Amino acid sequence: MKKGIIVASFGTTYEETRKLCIESIENRVREKYKDFLVLRAFTSQMVINKLKKRDNYNVNNIREALEEMKNDGIEEIYIQSLHILSGYEYEKILRQTEEFIKDNRDCSVKIGKPLLYDDEDYEKIVKILNLPDVKADEWIILMGHGTSHETDISYDKLEKIFREKGYEKVSIATVEGRITIEDLIPKLKNEGVKKVFLRPFMLVAGDHVINDMVSEEEDSWKSILEKEGFNVEGILEGLGQLREIQDIYLQHIEKIMD
Repeated sequence: MKKGIIVASFGTTYEETRKLCIESIENRVREKYKDFLVLRAFTSQMVINKLKKRDNYNVNNIREALEEMKNDGIEEIYIQSLHILSGYEYEKILRQTEEFIKDNRDCSVKIGKPLLYDDEDYEKIVKILNLPDVKADEWIILMGHGTSHETDISYDKLEKIFREKGYEKVSIATVEGRITIEDLIPKLKNEGVKKVFLRPFMLVAGDHVINDMVSEEEDSWKSILEKEGFNVEGILEGLGQLREIQDIYLQHIEKIMD
C-alpha cells in the first residue's frame, strides 16, 4: 500500500525563507522516506490566498492535501506539523483531519506533534540554540509568535529551562502572547543592559521578523528598544534553517510511525 506524508506549517509569503526553513525540511523528509508521497500544506488560508493572488503560486490547505493523497490511492497518511506550539493552528490540523476521516473511513491518518511538546524537546532546543555568552551589560531576547491559546505558557517553560541551564541573560517575548517586548524593558533597565540581541524563535524569518522585529518602523521591536536607549542587533535566522531543529521534526514523524 502506498503511503504519504504531509508536511504542514503555518506558511509564509517570503520565498527565500520558505526555501530555507520549509523546503529544507520537506527535502529531508523526501530523502528519508523515498517511497512515500510527500506533500506541502499550509494552515494559514490567508497566506495561501495571498500567494495565489500575488504569485499565482498554489499551496494546499490540510483538507486539500488529504484529498490529493486519497485521489492518488494513498490510504496510510502521516501529517507532520512544523508549528512551534500545539495551539490554534495545530488544532486546525486536528479539526480538518477529523472532518476528512468522517468522510473517508478507509484512510488512516496520524499527526506528529509540534516542536514544543515533550519535555525532552525543550531540553534539546536549549542545547541546539547554543546561545553565545554575553557581556554583563548585554541581553538576548527571543521573539516568539505568541498566542491567546493556553499553550502560550510554553514560552515560560522554555525560558525556565534556559535559566536552569545557566542562561541568565535570555528572555522570550512574543508578538501576540502575554509577554511583549514592552514588558521586558523595565527588567532590562533594572539589569543595566546597554545592548540587546534580537533573535526569532519562529520556524521562518518572515513577516514578523523582517517587519515587527528589525525594521525601521516606529513600532518594531528594534525601534522600541532604541527609543529606550538600547543598542540593538538583530539575527535573521528561522528555526527551520537549523539541521538539529529539523531533526526534532523528523523524530516526531518516527514516533507516529512507530
